[in-house]
Amino acid sequence: MASKHEIICVNKSDRPNPHERITHVGGKDTNGSRWLLTQQTAIQKIESGTSAFFVRKAGHVVDVIVAVSRYGNKYLKTVPDGEQPNNLLSLTECRL
Repeated sequence: MASKHEIICVNKSDRPNPHERITHVGGKDTNGSRWLLTQQTAIQKIESGTSAFFVRKAGHVVDVIVAVSRYGNKYLKTVPDGEQPNNLLSLTECRL
């Protein structure tokens, strides 16, 4: 079973394409320790089934999934988002 982790922050590049903008995602485990993963590592953990990620939006838990852009690039987004990962992009910058 995949361990679930809340994403509370992201690091972004200066690229204008939203599918390439997120470089890292970060969070805090239940024991209080902070973590930071590259987007690619988070994608690998989701695809391998070892980890699942979520964000909290307006009091709701929203799952993070792997999506593929029309150019074939994998990226992270939340289930309710359309093609742009707005729920993730709206998170604060990680400062770990």
